[in-house]
Amino acid sequence: MTGNDLRELLLNKWGRSYDVQLRRTQGKIFVQVMWKYLEQVSFPMTEPEYVSHLDTIAGYLHAWGAVEQVERYIRQTRERPRLGKAVSIPIDLGERASEWLLEQF
Repeated sequence: MTGNDLRELLLNKWGRSYDVQLRRTQGKIFVQVMWKYLEQVSFPMTEPEYVSHLDTIAGYLHAWGAVEQVERYIRQTRERPRLGKAVSIPIDLGERASEWLLEQF
């Protein structure tokens, strides 16, 4: 998965290029699909910055072996990002969780 693949997944599901963030909370890692999106005038990134950001997120997903988890969750969820409410996707890191939880992203 590349940043463009991730963007295409978001566009196919919700019709917008939503921002995606990684969050660590309570010893777990979540991919959060935020409510802001590239097509908004107030979006804080340019298109090249946005794609580069998604490339970074996709890199982490590959390293964690979580690409399929995220793809499946996005395809199957009935949730949608809305103002003040992100779609939170829990990432199961398995036995390697402690390695990644020490690192800052």
